[in-house]
Amino acid sequence: MQITWWGHSTITIEENGTRLLTDPVLTSRIAHVRRRRGPAPTPEAAQCDAVLVSHMHADHLHLTSLPLVAPDAALVVPRGAARLIHAERGAAYSDRCIEVAPGNQVRIGNLDLTVVSAHHDGRRLPWSSYRAPAIGFRVEGAPSVWFAGDTDLYDDLAAEAGPVDLALVPVGGWGPSLGPGHLDPVGAAEAVRRVGARVAVPVHFGTFWPIGCDWLKPDLFLPPGEKFKAAMHEVDSAVKVELLAPGESTEVVRP
Repeated sequence: MQITWWGHSTITIEENGTRLLTDPVLTSRIAHVRRRRGPAPTPEAAQCDAVLVSHMHADHLHLTSLPLVAPDAALVVPRGAARLIHAERGAAYSDRCIEVAPGNQVRIGNLDLTVVSAHHDGRRLPWSSYRAPAIGFRVEGAPSVWFAGDTDLYDDLAAEAGPVDLALVPVGGWGPSLGPGHLDPVGAAEAVRRVGARVAVPVHFGTFWPIGCDWLKPDLFLPPGEKFKAAMHEVDSAVKVELLAPGESTEVVRP
């Protein structure tokens, strides 16, 4: 299996001829937030069999990026998100949606997906009428993968998402405060321990930052990756941490 991290939560998971693309942000800006490290993903990133959307926040369901994705790719989205996509992008996009909720299973190409819970506010905005649960995905490949989306720790995490071989786990954010429903480096290490992963790739850090705020809380931009690696060593030194830069890939095999 090949994993390519394009920055933030945008990841290509490729195995047996099937390509999945998570939470695609394929541009250099999301409203007041700009890409501060690495170029925008190459056109290769847009080539996929399915997009996996974890929740409706604009840095995960990025409506501007959807037209850049392969036009025949399925859009696997939380139940309720298709209404927003229809309103903003029209039937050509909402008709491609497969709406899912925790516990659902979907087959994409040669890969089976199981939808798992995420402890996170899934609303588009606090005052929006668009509501859908935040979710994560377990990919039943060789190796198996947990893509967390955005989540905090929750009691049933191990039972729902684990055990897996690889964890794609968020360790930071895109601004000077992390807020509830997110994992910091220490919490992310505990999440990886709970799901029993032997390899972890930290994501959701070191990519986007508010315009004009480069000076503000720089310790929350790049350091979460290294802090996660150190925390993971303390929690379980047997876990291999693959610390990627945007655009870099790694191969993971089942032992």
